Amino acid sequence: MRENTIGQYYPADSLLHQLDPRVKLSGTVVFLISVFFCRGFFAFVWITLFLAAMIRLSHVPFGYMVRGLKPAAVLLFMTAVLDLFLTNGAHVVWQWKFVCITQEGAAAAAQMVVRLSYLVLGTSIMTLTTTPKRLTDGLEKSLRPLRILHIPVHEMAMVMGIALRFIPILTREADHMMQAQKARGADFENKNIIKRVKALMPLLVPLFASALRCGNELALAMEARCCQSGAERTKMKPLIYEKRDYLAYAGLAVYLVLLISAGPVSDWIAANR
Repeated sequence: MRENTIGQYYPADSLLHQLDPRVKLSGTVVFLISVFFCRGFFAFVWITLFLAAMIRLSHVPFGYMVRGLKPAAVLLFMTAVLDLFLTNGAHVVWQWKFVCITQEGAAAAAQMVVRLSYLVLGTSIMTLTTTPKRLTDGLEKSLRPLRILHIPVHEMAMVMGIALRFIPILTREADHMMQAQKARGADFENKNIIKRVKALMPLLVPLFASALRCGNELALAMEARCCQSGAERTKMKPLIYEKRDYLAYAGLAVYLVLLISAGPVSDWIAANR
């Protein structure tokens, strides 16, 4: 949990930190959609180059950002195993009784691991370069047209902002509890996964109790400040688009055009081999 970077803010003086949060929200959504719907080798290359450029522009150390993949390692491993053994194909690489690995399965497993890794990294870039307050304001302003349909946009944005703020708090609480349990002889580094899970079970009750206590204190603080659902609120620092934000939108459009063009190029190369 100490390796988690999603929901945390990394202070730095970079172009991505200065962008309007609405630009980063739109860019993240477009990037995540493109990651799961792209096809072809050149599309993956272009997405990789774009992601590398964004990491470079964020001024966030690459090692710090990659740490966010560690909590997702189990999910990545399980996804790779399922795609590797359950994907049918004509080119068999290895077979033992009913267990079979094909070239198509290996390719599907590699692609899915890359897609999920890019999903985590793309989301981390947005949260690492945007404070929870600005991210909440950007989400609320982006979804404001949905108020016509009587959707509680302000409440949705506030819930997301509170959730992002609670991630590092609960992570720190869990770390303190683990250190206290270690001092009492608990073994959280046992190689036996069953024993490790049993050692983690006593942490669940105090962690849930801590989360409920924090939520109750936050609710009391909001009530003491006369926070009302649906009331119009003014902003000390309202979001206003600047020149760099429009240039960022233009760069995002160029990214989409080149990505859409990469698919037919890959098909043409494959057809003329």
